[in-house]
Amino acid sequence: MIHLGRLFSTEGWKGTRNYLNTQRSYELVRTILYFGISGALFAVGWLSTGSRNNLLTIVAILGCLPASKSLVGFIMFCRYKSLSQEKAEEIARHVGALEQLYDLVFTGHDANFFVGHMVIKGNTVCGFSDQKDFRESSFEKHLTPLLKADSLVDVNIKIFTDLSKYLARLDQMRELSCDDKNTGAIINTLKSVSL
Repeated sequence: MIHLGRLFSTEGWKGTRNYLNTQRSYELVRTILYFGISGALFAVGWLSTGSRNNLLTIVAILGCLPASKSLVGFIMFCRYKSLSQEKAEEIARHVGALEQLYDLVFTGHDANFFVGHMVIKGNTVCGFSDQKDFRESSFEKHLTPLLKADSLVDVNIKIFTDLSKYLARLDQMRELSCDDKNTGAIINTLKSVSL
């Protein structure tokens, strides 16, 4: 099912299962639309005045800025794939009522970090990445200041690359009793700083 609002805002979709795979199509359509509008404005200006030197040419050139930004977004979405169906189903059997996010890509200055699944309980953020070369310490250094900027301090971050260990940790987290007052704020921050 196609959602036209998703072309311009990922607000309700980011963090959902298969987000990366489905958003790629929306990014492509938006990119084509933006470049098409710029091309059409240029053509209309040229055909109506007989010259490229007109106001619509300037508008078309400026229209290439959001189109180019959209193209970069599409390229970023092409670099990553959603968590596989098998792994997602196995994780779903262990999550229970934990707050969860899927398919998050965090872009940093030195590296990009793909986290296929995350759960948040209290001040604990636990995630799984199927990237074997995932650099957890770099990820934590990247994410901690972003959380602190939103007044979220003492957040514990642990990313697993071994699925069986992650599933065991999910079972432990379901049994934890802790204050969940920051959970919503942590989720909002994670979603806002991811692709």
